[in-house]
Amino acid sequence: MSTVTTARPATSHRTGSAGGAPVRRIPSALRHGATLVWRGVVKTINSPEALIDVTLQPIIFLLLFVYVFGGAISGDTGTYLQFALPGVLVQTVVFASAGTGVALADDLHTGIFDRFRSLPISRAAPLLGAIGADLVRYLASGVIMLVFGVILGFRFATGPVAVVAALGLVMVFAFALCWIFTALAMVVKEPRSVQGLGALIMLPITFGSNVFVPASTMPSWLRWFVELNPVSKIADAVRGLLTGGPVAAPATASLIAAAVVVAIFAPLAVALYQRRT
Repeated sequence: MSTVTTARPATSHRTGSAGGAPVRRIPSALRHGATLVWRGVVKTINSPEALIDVTLQPIIFLLLFVYVFGGAISGDTGTYLQFALPGVLVQTVVFASAGTGVALADDLHTGIFDRFRSLPISRAAPLLGAIGADLVRYLASGVIMLVFGVILGFRFATGPVAVVAALGLVMVFAFALCWIFTALAMVVKEPRSVQGLGALIMLPITFGSNVFVPASTMPSWLRWFVELNPVSKIADAVRGLLTGGPVAAPATASLIAAAVVVAIFAPLAVALYQRRT
């Protein structure tokens, strides 16, 4: 008597089931996004003037605040340089993150995203590519800022690992902010509108923080906002990593704030992008 064995069809995690689709989609989005990041980096290399806004502007800010206000705030410029440089490093990415939204709004206006839509790539890849390329610019800006600060007399009180961690923390915060302005770029029609609306966001959270002056010097009605401001938290964390001081609490608060912003605005930006295109 013979026995008939029925072979079960092999189940693949790559194809065949609807549950496997998200497993494929996420890696493809990252892969396509990385390709577009490289496209943006090559574009920046071929147009070095694209780095001017994230290099020259923070250097000017640092020089003005250190040598115009440093003596009045801290008594001497050297002491104030130690306080201000980490803050200016944070301020740079806050200001520059609006540029991501402006560039995306301009690309949408000129029609480049219509070409992306015709390609067999993830719908989120153009957004990831634009943000990733800008993060490379911000990282270059941060390195230039630190080198320039050392030339002016800034001295690290920590080791290389802490300096790298400070740059990494700033990049995480920049990544979160870029999603806010990316979502904003999807709902406005003109690139100039993104820049104008971005200023309404950037100015209060940067100047209403401890980036340039300690919160203890401010009136009580303003101090509560400054102490809750995520920009103040990341400025404190970066100061601790570069010049010594508490790091764990402000860094944790900064990472939580960044995670909340990404969780809200990244899906919103992708949904608005799909609707607009």
